[in-house]
Amino acid sequence: MTTSGTTAGATADDTRSRILAAARELFAERGYAATSLADIAAAVGLTKTAVAYHFHPKDRLAAELLDPVAADMLTLLDTAYDSRDAFVEALVTFAVRYRSVIRLFMEDLAADDAGAAPGSERDTIRTFRDEIYAKLAGPDPAPEARLKSWALLGALQWGAVKTMDLPEEQVRAALLEAARAY
Repeated sequence: MTTSGTTAGATADDTRSRILAAARELFAERGYAATSLADIAAAVGLTKTAVAYHFHPKDRLAAELLDPVAADMLTLLDTAYDSRDAFVEALVTFAVRYRSVIRLFMEDLAADDAGAAPGSERDTIRTFRDEIYAKLAGPDPAPEARLKSWALLGALQWGAVKTMDLPEEQVRAALLEAARAY
């Protein structure tokens, strides 16, 4: 027999899960800044107030979406790879696995570099982005290496975000092929 508290808790968890799923999809499609709590509420059939009850401010939504990704991101950055190609392969696999939230990492939350307070989520994400770049470009990169590294990050970001309708393995294979050209 379930108590009403258990039922209410399960309903709240279901609502939170639905809100997170809608936010993940809308953030990937439109971007974080272009998605409002009202947009998310409409996608799940709730009021903006109901969404805000679970996730206010909107940054809490992003933080909860990014939370499960953080451990894998740290592993990606802390691993000593045998070569740049091995790191690129791991990076492509990571980008495809988390493509529904990759836009948050590489663009939306890291975009306002000047406004990121030390230790904030934006600062942490910007640091992840910059560490990925540093692993790609290497120490003291020449201008061509810098350009190719930023181009690769952009290709991974948009390739991952704009192909949500394609199977993961197809996206991974195509992105890996493109990444090897850099």
